[in-house]
Amino acid sequence: MRKTNDKPLKEAIEQMLNVYKIKRRYDETAVVAAWPDLVGKSVANRTKELFIRDKKLFLRIESSVIKNDLVMMRTQIINKINEEAKSILVEEIIFL
Repeated sequence: MRKTNDKPLKEAIEQMLNVYKIKRRYDETAVVAAWPDLVGKSVANRTKELFIRDKKLFLRIESSVIKNDLVMMRTQIINKINEEAKSILVEEIIFL
């Protein structure tokens, strides 16, 4: 029998992440882990560095052709990441 103040585990974890101000960091790590699903394996395999800091996604891509493609798709990638995170996690992409 559930008590009235019982919460589903997912909701309790979300609340804990927010209380301890680590939700953003958790979401950023999730984006890095989901990078192959977001951009495809061929792009992910050529991504040498990937991290998020201050709402900026920093990327180091070894292929100039793929880098140019990503520059052209910048807005779509940002939208996809933010949609996945259900918040404004990335506002800008910086190529290293």
